[in-house]
Amino acid sequence: MIKKIVILVIFSLLTSISFAQKKEKEKLETEEITVVKPYTPTVSDAFKIKSEPKIDSVEIGKKKKVNYTINSVPVASTFTAATGKAKALQRGPKERLFNNYVSAGFGNYTTPIIEIFGHSNTTNYNDFGGFLNYHSSGGGIDGIKLDDNFSNLNLDLYYKQSERYFEWQINTGISNLVSNWYGLSDEINYKNSVIKSIDENQSYSEIYASGEIEFFDALVHRGDVKLSRFFDKADSAENYALINGIVDFPIGREMIYTKMSMEFLNGNFDQTFLTNNNIEYSFFNLGISPNFQILREDLTINVGAKLYYSITDTDAGSKFYAYPNITASYNIDDEVFIAFAGVTGNLQQNSYKSFVEENPFVSPTLDIQRTSQQYYAYGGVKGLLNSNFNFNAKVAYGNQTEKPLFKLNPSKTDGNIVVEKGYEAGNSFQVIYDDVTTIQASAELIVDFTKEIKFGGNIEYNSYSLDTQDHAWNLPMLKSTLLATYTRKKWSAGADLFFVTDRKDEITIIPTSSTNRITNSAYFDVNLNGIYNFNEKLSAFANFNNILSTNYQRYTNFQVQGFQFFGGLKYKFDF
Repeated sequence: MIKKIVILVIFSLLTSISFAQKKEKEKLETEEITVVKPYTPTVSDAFKIKSEPKIDSVEIGKKKKVNYTINSVPVASTFTAATGKAKALQRGPKERLFNNYVSAGFGNYTTPIIEIFGHSNTTNYNDFGGFLNYHSSGGGIDGIKLDDNFSNLNLDLYYKQSERYFEWQINTGISNLVSNWYGLSDEINYKNSVIKSIDENQSYSEIYASGEIEFFDALVHRGDVKLSRFFDKADSAENYALINGIVDFPIGREMIYTKMSMEFLNGNFDQTFLTNNNIEYSFFNLGISPNFQILREDLTINVGAKLYYSITDTDAGSKFYAYPNITASYNIDDEVFIAFAGVTGNLQQNSYKSFVEENPFVSPTLDIQRTSQQYYAYGGVKGLLNSNFNFNAKVAYGNQTEKPLFKLNPSKTDGNIVVEKGYEAGNSFQVIYDDVTTIQASAELIVDFTKEIKFGGNIEYNSYSLDTQDHAWNLPMLKSTLLATYTRKKWSAGADLFFVTDRKDEITIIPTSSTNRITNSAYFDVNLNGIYNFNEKLSAFANFNNILSTNYQRYTNFQVQGFQFFGGLKYKFDF
């Protein structure tokens, strides 16, 4: 219909134009002509409303005149107004911070302790310095027939530089630990000739270098690298390299970040415990952990995973590992009460160095494997009540495959046979592995009674279920710590108490083909410490350790020193 109307209009216009031209040829006359101009639309300037309209504040704020009078009425009063005074805010003296310090002390068992820290800078954008710590003891534990002295030295140097968009730091250092396999078994009656033939001394050393870089606003957030070589007196050696990186970027209110890692470990031992065959091991672990973080006002959720591919030349073989990485926390009451939960897992690369750090009495004949934390599910609450009551409580359930356990090595002597190596007399530990399921409950409490008195403590309970072993060797079911501090203007004092329940172990005596089960008794360890500040630079300290003077055994057959006392001075300064 519309199409027909348009055609009709066009036809009418053409006819009219033709007729007008024909009429003009016949006779030209003076006429009034109305010219119709085609419509050309235009847009006028928009009228803008001012975002801050001008208001005549004079008119709005104009007050009406009010007429009033005051009728004075005499009132009898004895009140006399006093001039108010501003209450001054009491502030404690601001503690001055120093860049460097030297600390030295000495105690019984011929125990010197030295600690030095110093650093400086050439501009406002760099910092360099070093840390030295030395601690040794001449030994002398009652009833010990072998040398029980030790020494521990650590030296670390660093340089740090800040740039406009990033900062970086490098570290290098050395460490040395001298120890002894002095823990002879009570189950064996050793002849003096056998004891004199034992070379119980062992030493461990490490040389390392590391570096890290952090970008302030970049896709690659940070990265770090570490290289180290660990070796001992028995010609064992271990090389380690680790590279980590974090890439993150926000998406609206959320955050996506990925952790990547490359880990390399290889090492060797001169022999196994029972044969002269050497032990060699090598691991190369590639890991990636993508995570998606949800941030809300009171809720934080992380949803992610950990993926590893581990390459090895050991009998365990190369494997692929996958773990959940899900965590959440909810702020129930403005950070006063926070609930948290999660399900995580991880691949742990065991090493000779990590075993020595935990137990320096291991033998240089270890089996090095990986430990897989298949899952670790936990939940708990934490918070702060009345600004002086901190608490944290958690329950957990987890499963580990190839979990390492320290157990006594067999003894190659029955007390009459001379051993070739200093660790073969039932006085060293091996590492065995088992699949372990753990039920865990823990709690922590810190209370600030006053500005001067603080009290805290924690307790942890573990129940182990093992696949092949009879017990979780040398692991306690319960351990707890209590802490207290008291601080005055120039001095402070503290106390701590450690409690550990009994632990199980066993020893096999090869010449007699006998195995004896051992129970290491529970123990309390009570310690006191105090500091007196002569001035802002110089202070004196004193420590009283193992006040009950019990020669308990942290590890089977290895008694600790009895009552220990050492004291010294600390001096702080600036260059």
